[in-house]
Amino acid sequence: MASRTVQLFPADPAPAGAGFGELTVPVTGGVLGYREAGSHACTIVLLHGISSGAGSWSECARLMAPHARVIAWDAPGYGQSSPLDSAAPSALDYAQRLHALLETLQVDKCLLVGHSLGALMAAAYSSLPDSRAGAYVLMSPALGYQGARSAQASRVREGRLKALKELGIEGIARNLPDRLLTAQASEHARDTVRNNALRLQPAGYTQAVELLCGDDIDRFKPPQDRTLVYCGDSDIVTTPEQSAQYAQRHGYPFALIPHAGHACYVEQPHEVARILLEAAAKFDVQGTKT
Repeated sequence: MASRTVQLFPADPAPAGAGFGELTVPVTGGVLGYREAGSHACTIVLLHGISSGAGSWSECARLMAPHARVIAWDAPGYGQSSPLDSAAPSALDYAQRLHALLETLQVDKCLLVGHSLGALMAAAYSSLPDSRAGAYVLMSPALGYQGARSAQASRVREGRLKALKELGIEGIARNLPDRLLTAQASEHARDTVRNNALRLQPAGYTQAVELLCGDDIDRFKPPQDRTLVYCGDSDIVTTPEQSAQYAQRHGYPFALIPHAGHACYVEQPHEVARILLEAAAKFDVQGTKT
């Protein structure tokens, strides 16, 4: 199906979480927290990164809800979601928990969107034989520190866990906006990054650090003809060069999101919402809701 242009009308930023409140469902291994907006055949599922949560997608969800059913999860160990059993879970462990959520919410087919560490989880989900993702959008993908990058794993693990111990969640949250956003980002965007980070749980964050340091996105192969890669043009965390090289290795189309740092969907929600709705239309992603 040919892509189409989706018209999004400018609107004032909504309060964090407005119309996108927290919900939970029981799954094997505990519960999963998620947020949902819209009620349409087109379904878009959103996965956040290591220092964030489902609520960070609130502005994007508000913009997309008139056109799609939008679901954002809190990964295991985040928000109200139960952590995984393993102290050092793999991307497949997160992918299997995601599959349980999609089954429970009766999502037959979706556009699966992963940001940063969520992109590693989304890529892993593509390897499940009963995947319910019809297409993938990977934004500023975290590549992981195994495989070709294993020499950096110990340094990254030590640095992140040291920051957690010495700064605590509040200290990490306080410093994040300057790292994840450009200097031109709005105060609303800065508050969104900070407030979602304040909800981090040390145990869940520690598991996610182990995932980042112990897995490798290149071992998963989302379909070449149904995967798109994006990155903020000013991203200093997963740089445009790194994201472009990843896309090139696997033959995925790649594009930059203008005037955006790492948290591109927080800083440029209108542009990201447009990209995702057009991708959902292009790939004819139709799910069900009963």
